[in-house]
Amino acid sequence: MNQDQLTTNTIHHYESSPQEFWEGTKDHDVSQNIDALYRNLPETSNVVLDFGCGPGRDIKSLTERGLNTIGLDGCHDFCQMAREYSKQDVWQQNFIHLDLPKNHFAGIFANASLFHIPRDSLLQTLKHFHQSLIPNGIVFCSNPRGSMIEQVNGLRYGNYMDTEGWSTFFQEAGFQEVEHYYRPPGRPREEQPWLAMVWRKF
Repeated sequence: MNQDQLTTNTIHHYESSPQEFWEGTKDHDVSQNIDALYRNLPETSNVVLDFGCGPGRDIKSLTERGLNTIGLDGCHDFCQMAREYSKQDVWQQNFIHLDLPKNHFAGIFANASLFHIPRDSLLQTLKHFHQSLIPNGIVFCSNPRGSMIEQVNGLRYGNYMDTEGWSTFFQEAGFQEVEHYYRPPGRPREEQPWLAMVWRKF
């Protein structure tokens, strides 16, 4: 199956039950991740892209922190829901066919979204991120950890990598690591399935 079909099928997965996804995720506490983005943003701008924004939970939280937030998602229903919930601008774009302005964003918040990009397309997407960021701009990402596994669950594609795997892609795209940690906080490592990372453009 090619990269376009994997991405299209993943979008269809979310389009099949957008309200159910919202009900299941609207109360998730990702303040630790928002804090990581916020404290590492360059002081010269507060324009942030919520990449894979879903129905808009995090756009609203980011905006309430004083950030000028734009959402982006591939799912049409999610984009509509996010616009209504957050009252912010939301762009509908396919993750592997992005059209982002250059030198525009201070930060990109990719919470539980980058792992849906097929591995063969990931470097291209991260290079696009690099071009869209201002000098010293950052990318925050949080993804489920795995040992370099690609798999499809139903329609949904997942790229599960460890710290070294993600680091290889980000470094090749022109980023330097700022920090990383595991989630949820305060648990043994084997009970922390999420890897959160902050990367800075250089």
